[in-house]
Amino acid sequence: MTIKLDHTDIKILSALQQNARISNAELSIKVNLSQTPCLRRLRKLEQSGLIEQYSVVLNHQRLGINVAALVFVKLEKNTSSNAAEFEDAIDQLSEVTECCTLAGAHDYVLRVLTHDLTSFERFLKDKLANVKMIEDIQSTIILNQVINKAPPLT
Repeated sequence: MTIKLDHTDIKILSALQQNARISNAELSIKVNLSQTPCLRRLRKLEQSGLIEQYSVVLNHQRLGINVAALVFVKLEKNTSSNAAEFEDAIDQLSEVTECCTLAGAHDYVLRVLTHDLTSFERFLKDKLANVKMIEDIQSTIILNQVINKAPPLT
């Protein structure tokens, strides 16, 4: 179900995408509302499910996570039961930060983060390759993330 947003809702959401920790006082100034109506609109957006969660973007390199990769996976047979079993298995792998189904040559793409190339190789050989319904794995190391931004709401 699509939620209808007015100009003020879009301004609130855009401000939150830039800084999810913004105070209600600052947010109300940015969107030109008094604090009570601003908070009421924010709660309505949260309750509607449009705002799913608030999160933090971490500096992975400062955490010692130096390898990011996209891993393309083809299942032996892409049935509903195999897909569900694969997705359950992948959900248990802490290195996988994102999993998307695809249309085309591969069934899934995974975003994988590891400390170094050795740990990435161990992930591929010891964990991912042991998921029984996988037919093929292809990986691409991400050298640099050039753009990472929220999409425009307008």
